[in-house]
Amino acid sequence: MLVVGGLGFIGVNVAARLNELGATTAVMTPDRSRHAEQTASFERSGIRVIEGDLRDRDAMGRAVRGQNAVINLSGQSGAVRSMEDPWTDLDVNCRGNLVMLEALREHNRDAKVVFAGSRLQYGHPDHVPVNEAAPQQALCLHAIHKQTVERYLALYRKLFGIRYAVARITNPYGPGQPEGRTAYGVINRMIHLAIAGRTLMVYGDGRQLRDYVHVDDVVRALVAMAESDRAGDPVYNVGSGTGTRLIDLAGTVIAIAGGGRVEHVPWPALAEQVETGDFIADVSRIGGELGWRPTIALRDGLERTVAFYRSHAS
Repeated sequence: MLVVGGLGFIGVNVAARLNELGATTAVMTPDRSRHAEQTASFERSGIRVIEGDLRDRDAMGRAVRGQNAVINLSGQSGAVRSMEDPWTDLDVNCRGNLVMLEALREHNRDAKVVFAGSRLQYGHPDHVPVNEAAPQQALCLHAIHKQTVERYLALYRKLFGIRYAVARITNPYGPGQPEGRTAYGVINRMIHLAIAGRTLMVYGDGRQLRDYVHVDDVVRALVAMAESDRAGDPVYNVGSGTGTRLIDLAGTVIAIAGGGRVEHVPWPALAEQVETGDFIADVSRIGGELGWRPTIALRDGLERTVAFYRSHAS
């Protein structure tokens, strides 16, 4: 299998799991030197690391040959970031996926694509929990670009027979996210700050509900989707199915980490405009069709994640 973006937060965990399962695994990254330590570790374990950009037609053509599945985790992240820099989000998230699909059309129509969508596609939901049939009322360009890629995938399946599945992921957390990465991953960011004894800033009153899912559960869902031959609607929510207030999350992180403090701050104007309100995913479809269930409770996941980042910080 090929994991595009395989040296990113979710990608590292997916590639490691595939390797544990005995799959012949390759990861694609635009710059090996940015992840030199992880690259060396992967290559020692037998994972092939391919340097190339998702938008590079020749590189993608070479990378997809002979693969039975392509798990695409590459791309720009962040609702606010997409509004501040719409051109990069468009270029990476739309043109990049189109380049990948063209590479598959030309070189390997038998490979299945697993695409990482986002809960942001639903925008401000009318009610929670949110199932896959809910209206997509995007509030940011990042979400619109994710929607657009889903339409690319549907078209390439219809015209060229390319199989695919989409994971609309909620808020993932867990080992593997660098400390400086702030465009997504609020839990990991809070943990890094709490371990360092710094301030955890919470916008507004912090009462907004979010659905947080451990990366190990996300990995199991992505692998199950890659391996499934099930026909029908290939779109699945991947979340915990449980809502947690942001302010409660911050308090729990501080208690587990033994450091940090909460500071309530006003919403930045643009962040407030793209804020989606409460979100909880209905994960019954993926449970019924693929047998996947979230297995890691939030408290347990937070304790594991704090322990991981504390050990690596020291």
